[in-house]
Amino acid sequence: MSEPSARARRIQEVIPGVWRWFVLDDRIDSESDAHAVVEDGRTTLIDPLPVAAAALQRLGPIAAICLTAKCHQRSAWRYRTQFGVKVYAPAGVRPMEEDADVWYRAGDRLPGGLQAIHTPGPEEVHYGFLLAREPGVFFCPDLLMHGKGKVEFVPADFHADPAATYDSVRRLLELRFSVLCFNHGAPITQDPHAALRDLLQRTVKPPVG
Repeated sequence: MSEPSARARRIQEVIPGVWRWFVLDDRIDSESDAHAVVEDGRTTLIDPLPVAAAALQRLGPIAAICLTAKCHQRSAWRYRTQFGVKVYAPAGVRPMEEDADVWYRAGDRLPGGLQAIHTPGPEEVHYGFLLAREPGVFFCPDLLMHGKGKVEFVPADFHADPAATYDSVRRLLELRFSVLCFNHGAPITQDPHAALRDLLQRTVKPPVG
């Protein structure tokens, strides 16, 4: 099964309209995070993890589910059935437990005001989501993790192409956002670009291929 066994008890507001919850994920023996975006009273779940029903109800009507990659199916299929909504997933992804309702590509606009940003490295079909409305939020999948006070690359063992991961992170500096949310770790709400530049400066780019 793609879901971790743990269930979050509460949901935290990152900034108005953007929410986060997390669990100790027994599948990887580490923290995993999920997010939601509320726009016009309708909620889009991003790589959703199990969460208490009472906490989820705080977000209002669930309108859609958006997945960044195959490895983040998590609770998507159960919530699709529960809420009767569509699941959006990247075109060309390796076979998942179930088929998405909508297949997106780089640059596509998704529910919740999200834009799909191609971030290859962990695997070729791997995306982040940019929420352009102020103050700007980037939802970063398995490129990076945030723990112990600093940003790190997800270990290279989990990346099909670590050099491509490095380049994907470098390209994030070209995007306009003030909040950086992670699939593994707490968000950065103060100058995330500085944290990315620091990471790139102290990391040697892996060899290509």
